Amino acid sequence: MRQLLLGACAALTLACAGRTPPPAPSPSTRTAGDTGQRGSVATTLSAPNADPFPSTYVPFPSRPTVIRNATIMTAAGPAIRTGSILLRDGKIVEVGAIVNAPADAIVIDGSGKYVTPGLIDTHSHIGAGGAPGGQGVLLNDVNEATAPVTAHVWIEHSIWPQDPHLPRVLEGGVTTIQVLPGSANLIGGRSAVIKLVPSRTVQGMKFPGAKYGLKMACGENPKRVYQSRGPSTRMGNVAGYRAAWIGAERYRRTWDNWLANRRGDAPSRELGNETLAEVLRGNILVHNHCYRADEMAQMIDIAKEFGYRIRSFHHGVEAYKIADILAREGIAASLWADWGAFKVEALDAVKANIALVDRAGARAIVHSDDASGSQRLNQEAAKAMAAGNQAGIPVTEDQAIKWITINAAWALGLEDRVGSLEQGKNADVVLWSGNPFSVYSRPEKVWVDGAMLFDRLEPNQQWRTDFELGYVPRRELR
Repeated sequence: MRQLLLGACAALTLACAGRTPPPAPSPSTRTAGDTGQRGSVATTLSAPNADPFPSTYVPFPSRPTVIRNATIMTAAGPAIRTGSILLRDGKIVEVGAIVNAPADAIVIDGSGKYVTPGLIDTHSHIGAGGAPGGQGVLLNDVNEATAPVTAHVWIEHSIWPQDPHLPRVLEGGVTTIQVLPGSANLIGGRSAVIKLVPSRTVQGMKFPGAKYGLKMACGENPKRVYQSRGPSTRMGNVAGYRAAWIGAERYRRTWDNWLANRRGDAPSRELGNETLAEVLRGNILVHNHCYRADEMAQMIDIAKEFGYRIRSFHHGVEAYKIADILAREGIAASLWADWGAFKVEALDAVKANIALVDRAGARAIVHSDDASGSQRLNQEAAKAMAAGNQAGIPVTEDQAIKWITINAAWALGLEDRVGSLEQGKNADVVLWSGNPFSVYSRPEKVWVDGAMLFDRLEPNQQWRTDFELGYVPRRELR
């Protein structure tokens, strides 16, 4: 009631001060849902709105925090032994052997403990399907398996903020994930990059300013799903991609010409081609599910034919066969630590895959594609590091931490904001009980934009969804 009264008083204050609402946007700038005035019919858009579902994320309240005497794994250089880090106003202010603690700072003794950037999972489906599961529970909204090309769908419209996996992944030290459509389709739609924070809406979790991704898939999955309708072969897959991009290129030229001149009526909008046109303009990053080396090479050729770039191949169990090509083309590889041989196109998987890709100079990334694996992303990286060392490819912990932090941030276009412990970056930080590459270590505290959102020792600082416990911990939801 008090909040309602305060809101009413604020509205009255604006009215008494003589302030008037801003003018309604003109038809050329009005976005979907704007009506100009109450009760009127929305004006026809003259151009697509580039961001019809903007992030409403606001960082949670934070206090200046200093962690001292810990091993700081910066992911930007060598680990700092017995180092310190200062977080303030949602940012990393200082990292080094010694930092100055403000008088009002919380000071945490990290002796024997480790500090890393918040981990980043580039391939997840949590929030969009699978939990809770069970017979008759229809909560899997990952694949719009109704046509081979569904570029018109956006996975954020499937994400449920009450998915109980979300807080569990945060407790595993992961602070940012990319939620992707599934791999049933040649082109599955837009991804969403979200922060793992409590929220009533997906917009309250979306990473502000993060680019959308486009999920593409090649190989057995679309063949299997559409075998009775087509494509039913790999050559059918390739023809399907090319046909989609031909239509998207025509659509992009039509709209770009109209936007440059604004003559006559605007062209008709088509949601799928709007997404693909944004890929061609470089505004959406392509994330391509692909297993075999030869198919990854073909996808690179298709990208060159139509003038877009692939940001990262996902799964890529044969990435080691073309690691030099990935390095030359500037394409990241988001890979499993040790999944393979579970279907024909995965038969040539090797456990040293990630280490081999890293050695070739390509951006190697450990991803999960699994709600349980995402909770243990540090252990997945540890397995990949061990496999590389066993194969005679020396991998240091300073290299391996990049596989789940800064390299993943680059794949999402966020390397200037998260992924490493450097001055000025977002204070997404994890304090570990020990070496994060040990199976015996666990995150003790996790900060997102400087706000401690998980503390293993404080139940009131442990996020649980309404679905699980029927209550929300005492913090304001966005």
